[in-house]
Amino acid sequence: MPNIRPISDLRNNANGISEFCHREREPVFITKNGVGDMVVMSIETYEQQQALIELYSKLSEADAEIANGAEGKDFFDFAKKLRTKVSGKV
Repeated sequence: MPNIRPISDLRNNANGISEFCHREREPVFITKNGVGDMVVMSIETYEQQQALIELYSKLSEADAEIANGAEGKDFFDFAKKLRTKVSGKV
């Protein structure tokens, strides 16, 4: 269930909201005059969401390339080559 608080809580209890965001790893939705206005979250949660968005974007690009006829690479062959480059051996 989303945590929704009025903007006065942000002004009067910023530390409590910060602690909640870090502890629960969930955003807090801030309302102004009863209407949604902002979302507050920890930097860790924000960065995790941004990384997921970037991953989904890359996966979408790869799907589009495959749909347009691009040939994919075998994962096991690619992983073997990558391991060889990183460690110098298989």
